Amino acid sequence: MRPLGIDGAWVLEPQLFEDDRGTFHEWYRGGEFREATGHDLTLAQANCSVSRRGVLRGLHYADVPPGQAKYVTCVRGAVLDVVADIRVGSPTFGQWEAVRLDDDGRRAVFLAEGLGHAFMALTDDATVVYLCSTGYDPRREHTVDALDPALGITWPDGLTPVLSPKDARAPSLAEAQEAGLLPSYEACRARYARMRGGEPG
Repeated sequence: MRPLGIDGAWVLEPQLFEDDRGTFHEWYRGGEFREATGHDLTLAQANCSVSRRGVLRGLHYADVPPGQAKYVTCVRGAVLDVVADIRVGSPTFGQWEAVRLDDDGRRAVFLAEGLGHAFMALTDDATVVYLCSTGYDPRREHTVDALDPALGITWPDGLTPVLSPKDARAPSLAEAQEAGLLPSYEACRARYARMRGGEPG
């Protein structure tokens, strides 16, 4: 795993073993994850979404604490996966990074609690699976407009974004910050430190 440009985000670029039967790879290894992040991945929920080409899901995040860390890969087709720093007070606040996840390179992305997550399906039947550190709780879940010009995420040309009604109504990053909905960098870093010390978040 190598770190991305946003603190709390990593990408796994696995070694693929290929023969005439197909391929095999390890998309998660506890020791490698612990070495990169400094703590174990708590698994509370595993999700699978299937999207047609152009579907844009996100930008989603959860209140911290407890937040919801995600370990994400695409097992069929391809998506453009985006991690955005929406932690108020972070030196990279408002910045984002994109990684193509597909069934060829088999990359995976980990994003820590407090970071925003979105992806756009580049193919029909794009199938994304992700491991979550906490279960879904609608009272703690929030969305920021993934098309917010102030964020300036570069989505692929030639695709018309298809959003859920909830995502289409999402506030801009500035509106979410003004409403006090965004996590603080200080609270997130405190949580990360407790996890590295072996304490519950």
